[in-house]
Amino acid sequence: MNTDKILAEAIAKEYAPKKSSKIVALKKLDAKAKLPANIFAYTFGIATTLLAGLGMSLAMKVIGGTTAFMILGIILGVIGFAGCGITYPVYKKLLEKSKSKYAFEIVELAKEISDAEKKE
Repeated sequence: MNTDKILAEAIAKEYAPKKSSKIVALKKLDAKAKLPANIFAYTFGIATTLLAGLGMSLAMKVIGGTTAFMILGIILGVIGFAGCGITYPVYKKLLEKSKSKYAFEIVELAKEISDAEKKE
């Protein structure tokens, strides 16, 4: 098997004009439906992870060093870990809500594409 030929065809396929703009529109609509949930999950997840890390650093007296900072660290760590724990369920709810918002358009466009393929 000529791997150079396969690689060249794969690269050329990337740069070739798309045959169906409906496929591109469907992919864009799918990405648009998933974007709010993804943005929430990444930002909230990163923020709560940093909060948990700050809490752990304070609790272990890596920073701060006093008992008051240790207690604050425990509180911040618990809040951070709780936030990390609820990120995924909230993400799933947001994704479900966003998908239901765009469901009709996506299904109709998918039907058009599949009907067009059957005719060919």
